[in-house]
Amino acid sequence: MNIYQHFRPEEREFIDQVLHWKDYVDSSYTSKLTDFLDPREQHILKVLIGESGNLKYQLFGGVSGSERKRALIMPDYLIPTEEEFQINLFEIEYPIKFVSIEHPQVLGSLMSLGLKRGKFGDIVMKNGRVQFFSAAEISDYIKNNLESIGRASIRLKELALDEAITADNLWMEQDITVSSLRLDTIISGIHHISRQKSQLFIQQGLVKVNWTSIENHSFECAEGDLFSVRGYGRVKILSIEGRTKKDKWRMVVGKQK
Repeated sequence: MNIYQHFRPEEREFIDQVLHWKDYVDSSYTSKLTDFLDPREQHILKVLIGESGNLKYQLFGGVSGSERKRALIMPDYLIPTEEEFQINLFEIEYPIKFVSIEHPQVLGSLMSLGLKRGKFGDIVMKNGRVQFFSAAEISDYIKNNLESIGRASIRLKELALDEAITADNLWMEQDITVSSLRLDTIISGIHHISRQKSQLFIQQGLVKVNWTSIENHSFECAEGDLFSVRGYGRVKILSIEGRTKKDKWRMVVGKQK
């Protein structure tokens, strides 16, 4: 069976990576810890590993409800602890009275250290407080090198995971039906705008799928995708439930409040 046919061409490299991890755990009887995965990558991992015989996986991003999570793939007789996910939590201390810090600035500053996106989990903000999760293996490097964000000088404070703030990013679940899984159709269905308007947003580069700008309005969306339309907030495809009698797609989406 050709497993690639169920996924996008650009996901092939990640699929090969998951299959490699699977073989490694299967043959070595040891666990494999991944970087932080976005919701779509988590979905691919679930599909490929599933409940496959003598292997299992667990996902954890630092707190329950995290969006980005590390996966631990392991023999089915192991019971992992939170420590095995090797996740650290940092709070950014900055002169809050004089400057404000935005999510893209935090991410941009972390990435400018030469690190991969997969080394960081969620960036969480609430009432001026800013925290982020990172892979333990790069924590010392971050502490030694991250000194400013935007125009603000900052200090990093390492916290226990149970000191994480809860962001106000609750997802409101909603059932929708759409005529196809094309990006323009789904945006139109979720935000109650015309197809022409959603196509215009896509052409103008205002739409991102899994943090990547997509300018092809016939792009096929899939379960686990997270997309944002500038000015309209973020939406996750939580599950695709199949087709209706009228041959439309039924799906459950989460809209960020």
